[in-house]
Amino acid sequence: MVNITRAADLTVIGANGGGWVAAVGTPAPASPLEQPIAPWEPLGAISDDGLVYGFDEDSQQFTPWGLTSPFRTTITQSIRTFQLTLWETARVAVQSVMYRLPAGELEPGEEGVTHFAETASPIPDRRAWWFLVMDGDTARGFYVPQGEVSDRSDVTFKQDEMSGYQITVTAYPDDAGNTVYHADRVPETPAYTGS
Repeated sequence: MVNITRAADLTVIGANGGGWVAAVGTPAPASPLEQPIAPWEPLGAISDDGLVYGFDEDSQQFTPWGLTSPFRTTITQSIRTFQLTLWETARVAVQSVMYRLPAGELEPGEEGVTHFAETASPIPDRRAWWFLVMDGDTARGFYVPQGEVSDRSDVTFKQDEMSGYQITVTAYPDDAGNTVYHADRVPETPAYTGS
């Protein structure tokens, strides 16, 4: 009889998590259990939809004459994205990300009023990003050394709904050609005994 191996502690539920943003060139926190400090800025409360880590890949298949299935496939596009909804829309770091403006331009002036304009010709706004997913003692950290908000959803202002900025961050290659660095704290997988 076959004995199916299962280990519930090796599963991950996105029970909690957070996001931080900093200038390109900011190194990742040393550990997913370490609290990010300045120059990292917290993105605050994230909606209960959590964090979506996206994979967008295209490939080209090569089928030789005389066969009906490919004998080689090559990846022609491989994009990593992170999607989340930021609920603390009054937080300066969140406004800076949403409107592609330096945080210094969002400081309140006289009478506590902030004035800014949205340009019809946005310039690239690459930043470093740190995303963390936690489930008890398990933690998964994602460091994006160069990422940019590539998609923003509409914002709804309604009496019975939380306003939020739903954004998609696209990861770009750094000087080493890497888009996302992982720092995970997960339980050790027990040795397979065949029983």
